[in-house]
Amino acid sequence: MAKPNYQFEKRQRELAKQKKKQEKEHEKALRKAGHGVPDDAPADADGDQPAESGIAPTESNNSAEPAPR
Repeated sequence: MAKPNYQFEKRQRELAKQKKKQEKEHEKALRKAGHGVPDDAPADADGDQPAESGIAPTESNNSAEPAPR
């Protein structure tokens, strides 16, 4: 039976961790620059935000009451 190569396994884990960290930093840089899309906002084929959100435009959409239709 072949013995396990722990150094290879460790190196693979380190590479995976490093790649994940770089991707996370890249996404963070995009969000900071304003080019990223928030996780909860779906993007259409263009990558833009949907034109209609279902809420009528008002002075403040932060109110607890829905906008009149």
